[in-house]
Amino acid sequence: MTTKTTWPLVRVLRDRDAGLCLAGVMVSGFGTSALSLASGVWVKDLTGSDGLAALCMLALWLPTLAGPLLGTLADLPQSRLRSTGRFPHRRKPLLIGVNVLLGALLLTLVGVDAPGDLWLLYAVLFVYGAAGVVHDAAESALVATVVGPSLLGDFNGLRMTAAEGMKLLAPLAGAGLYAAYGGASVALLDAATFVLAAGLYAALRGREDKPARPRDGRRRRTAEGVRHLWAHPVLRPLVLAGGATMLCAGLNGALVYAVVDGLGRSPAYAGVLYAVQGAGSVVAGLLSGTALRRLGARRFGAYGIALLALAVALRAVPSDPVALVCSAAIGAGLPAVLIATLTSVQRETPGALLGRVTATAHTLVYAPNVAGLAAGAALVEPVGHRPVLVALGVALLVTAAALCAPPAGAEAVPHR
Repeated sequence: MTTKTTWPLVRVLRDRDAGLCLAGVMVSGFGTSALSLASGVWVKDLTGSDGLAALCMLALWLPTLAGPLLGTLADLPQSRLRSTGRFPHRRKPLLIGVNVLLGALLLTLVGVDAPGDLWLLYAVLFVYGAAGVVHDAAESALVATVVGPSLLGDFNGLRMTAAEGMKLLAPLAGAGLYAAYGGASVALLDAATFVLAAGLYAALRGREDKPARPRDGRRRRTAEGVRHLWAHPVLRPLVLAGGATMLCAGLNGALVYAVVDGLGRSPAYAGVLYAVQGAGSVVAGLLSGTALRRLGARRFGAYGIALLALAVALRAVPSDPVALVCSAAIGAGLPAVLIATLTSVQRETPGALLGRVTATAHTLVYAPNVAGLAAGAALVEPVGHRPVLVALGVALLVTAAALCAPPAGAEAVPHR
């Protein structure tokens, strides 16, 4: 790798605030990855149902439907400062508060040890998902003030590498901890990671914008994010393709335990597949900055979706080696359209709107994942996973082809 290619990555890592943000992503991502796997295994062991296990992911993703409304919290100013008369954004304290809240919330899962207690697990996962929407919107807006526009692609690639790279360790650690001490131990681990992440965000020094006091009502401010995305020739196709991709990804994710059953493995083997998927995401994240500059956001996203399509379809083959290769390819392909979309949102959105637009984009991209998880949970037992996986591969190839050919007036030149 040439110096010209690596230098932006080095600049990102040398920046103190950017490094702290990445560290926060890694720490909280470790706990989240461990819990997301353990919660499904937890339910599977208590009930024996693949459908109920898949509902854990549904509970996590369902709050994304309220993303545009929740995202306004990241753009709201604090109470009026009498000494200055200004209304500065308070995204840093918001990030700290959300992490502390999640850490405290996870402590309530210590008592879950029977099927009758699962309502509490689902409730906690739902609140967990809602807090995550606010967290992601505030973090994205804060990052846009920390990292220069020319380095956002590299930073988001490293962020994806940090988050997804935790799948190399977290699922295996979570599965091992669960097998030794039960699901409550994994919840305690996740709680500790959020407390540590709160400390990392507290150490940030970056100064936040100081906008004027908002005059519009909440409903109008919420709608601004949707209008900005829909009217933008670069963002709209990326968000639509991302939503279609995540719909298919949700279906695919709901089938993971059926895939594991088809391999003749125990539910805990899903941790191995997630770890391999994390390895693929590490590679994609490290290369994404260069790929975005050379290909542009649309082609980079389209190529990733095409790789994802092949991997999902081939997952129907009941073979351990094929399953491992497909997991790595899924990890490499899926992040492409997500990185392309987030980076474009940060580049093309005014700072005062960034929290709302980010949350709205997350809703439009990730909310279909909720429908996919629900559909997968409903289809996995009566239909079987193999026909669904092949159909998903075809749908993803169509999505990739549509994104790869930009219409007139859309992005034609890669970012430099």
